[in-house]
Amino acid sequence: MKTLKIMLLAAAATAAMGGSALAADDDIALSFNLGAASDYMFRGISQTDNSGQIFGGADATLYGIGYAGVWLSNVEFNNGTDLEYDLYAGVKPVVGPVNLDLGVYYYGYTNQPSGSHEDYVEYKAAGSTAVGPATVGATVFYSPEFFGKTGKATYYELNGSMPVVDKVSVSGAVGHQEVEGAFDYNTWNLGVGYALNDHVGFDLRYWDTDEHGFGDIYDAKVVIGVKASF
Repeated sequence: MKTLKIMLLAAAATAAMGGSALAADDDIALSFNLGAASDYMFRGISQTDNSGQIFGGADATLYGIGYAGVWLSNVEFNNGTDLEYDLYAGVKPVVGPVNLDLGVYYYGYTNQPSGSHEDYVEYKAAGSTAVGPATVGATVFYSPEFFGKTGKATYYELNGSMPVVDKVSVSGAVGHQEVEGAFDYNTWNLGVGYALNDHVGFDLRYWDTDEHGFGDIYDAKVVIGVKASF
C-alpha cells in the first residue's frame, strides 16, 4: 500500500506541473485519475478479499484514435501479492455508427509467490453504438494464458448505459467468463452513477455471479466508489 500511495502522489504531482501544457498538444493529450471504492470488483469477483480499494492511473490519447495507459490498484489474494499494475494500448476507430475499441492489456502483480504465474496478457475487441439516449455495446477479451497459467480464457460481455436526469446515469452489464479446464461462470452488475462535476463522479453498483460455491469473493455485494479525473 505504501508503494501504491507514493506512485499515486507522483502521478498527481505530474498532472499538476505538466497537465496543462500536455493538454494543449493536438497530437497527444494526457489525463490522470485517482479513486477509491469499498471493494475492487473485476468481472464479478473481489480482488481485495471483500475489502477496500485505492486506485489511480494515467492515460494518453494519441492522434485522436490511439491510446495507451497505466493503472494501479491494491489487491489481496492472501498470498503476499499486494499491487496490480495494468499496461494497455490500442486504437478506437469509428465505423459508421459504431465506435470500436481494439487493444491489448498486460496485467502485472508485485510480491506474488514464486511460481504463481499471476501476470497475463489479454486482447480486447469491443464495439458500442447509440440507441436513442442510451449506449449499448459488446466486448470480448481473449487470453492465450490466463491468470495462474490456467490456460486459454475468453470473456464475453453485453453492456449498456443511459442518462436518467442531469448528472445521473444508469449502467449495467452481463458477462460470461470461460477458462480452460475450470472456473467458468456468469456475472452481472447494475449501478447508478452521479457526476458531481466535470472531474468527480460517484458510482453505486450491485454485483453478482452464479458461482457462489467458488468462494465468498464470488458472492453478491453492493460497492460504492468515487473517481476523480484531471
